[in-house]
Amino acid sequence: MKTPTPAEWPPALARFGFLGREEVATRHHQDWSGLPATAPWGIVYPRNTEEVAVVLKWCHENKTPLVTQGGLTGLAGGAHPSPDCLVLSTERLCGIRHVDPVMCTLTAWAGTKLQDIQHAAQADGLYFPIDLGARGSCTIGGNLATNAGGNKVIRYGMTREQVLGLECVLADGSVLSGMNQLLKNNTGYDLKQLFIGSEGTLGVITQVVLRLQAKPRHQQSAMCRCENFDQVLATLQHCRKRLGPGLLAFEVMWPEFIQCMTDGLPKLRYPFAQKNGFHLLIEEGHFSNSADSGSLTACLGELLEFAVLNEVVIAHSEQDNMDLWAIRDSVAEYSQFLGPVIGFDIGLPASTMVATTQNMVAAIRQQWADAVVLFFGHIGDSNLHVVVHVPGLGHEEQPHHAVEALVYPLVAQVNGSVSAEHGVGLIKKPYLSCSRQPQEIALMQTIKNALDPHHLLNPGKIFDRSASSDKSPSLPP
Repeated sequence: MKTPTPAEWPPALARFGFLGREEVATRHHQDWSGLPATAPWGIVYPRNTEEVAVVLKWCHENKTPLVTQGGLTGLAGGAHPSPDCLVLSTERLCGIRHVDPVMCTLTAWAGTKLQDIQHAAQADGLYFPIDLGARGSCTIGGNLATNAGGNKVIRYGMTREQVLGLECVLADGSVLSGMNQLLKNNTGYDLKQLFIGSEGTLGVITQVVLRLQAKPRHQQSAMCRCENFDQVLATLQHCRKRLGPGLLAFEVMWPEFIQCMTDGLPKLRYPFAQKNGFHLLIEEGHFSNSADSGSLTACLGELLEFAVLNEVVIAHSEQDNMDLWAIRDSVAEYSQFLGPVIGFDIGLPASTMVATTQNMVAAIRQQWADAVVLFFGHIGDSNLHVVVHVPGLGHEEQPHHAVEALVYPLVAQVNGSVSAEHGVGLIKKPYLSCSRQPQEIALMQTIKNALDPHHLLNPGKIFDRSASSDKSPSLPP
């Protein structure tokens, strides 16, 4: 479809910074999912809810598909554009609107970066607990759209647990303003939950009221090593009982992960003499006056005494803490020594985790004998990350679909989740039935049809596009 010239731009959109296909910046052609770059039909940059409502009303009247983009850090293709869509960027829909330090709430526009929200909370002596590696790029609207998780889920829960109220614009341009600031509000359906995790398929979130927490006065990390996964689970159980709400993070790295990352990145300060066994990264937060409350030290000391753990190193400085977390966070540097990878973000019951990972390795190496298969994750909340690399193949040649066809059925066999925290988008759409029953999918589609009958909002994500949304956008006379 030919992009209209400036003189042909829709008057209703021109005042929101509308740009046609040739003028759309390349950063809007794709998200972090690795899908092929696609130039959208056009883009707009609204600055408030009223302007978003005008844009959606125009799309509704002209049957124009719309894809909302925030920080574009999604890994499932949820913000990936189509050639016939109008992109709504939230770049200008940003900023902190209000912080209430007494009731511990923060109100922000959807395009506000996660890191800016963290800093605003900190400035008032409070804490926003959702934390991701992409904190400097991702937006709070995108965090809500995917119900993002992160390292602190074991203590604070997913993004939906941090939301008191939100405002969003529906497919026809009508505004649903539910900016509730009350912790207790039992007046009927909790409508905000429909939009959290819906990946922009039901409405466009414009602003949000978030819950804030008291920031722990001290945080301390430790890395532990044990022989088998039963010891991992015994450690988790003991830490939950011993540390209670002080347990902030419980990360587990498989032996192959430790070997691969520490060999590939010699700059990492590995704390033990041996690299075999499972490695645990445990973080405690507390509010005592002492930097070392003794809780974590005592807890891990008991596990050493019981021979559940083989070795323990506790961070005694901020540098020690950074060095330990650098091993877990080294996943951002795969490309330096592995090259292109196929990544998975799955949920598995703890009782089946080891057997399932073993089955995955066996199935993958049966077809690619030299494949690198690594596991790590937030085991305290059942979230496991899987990374696969077939040596000698570039990004385009990596067997993404073939590996997915091996991994996801194994997830389905144990009633796991094909997406623990990154959403469904385009990439995981074919495997939605691995985690959801037909009745659940049918109800989701009923809700989608009720709120977006023409399937104009983020069409093709989670569900296939309906026939009514397949026409190219037309300019009004």
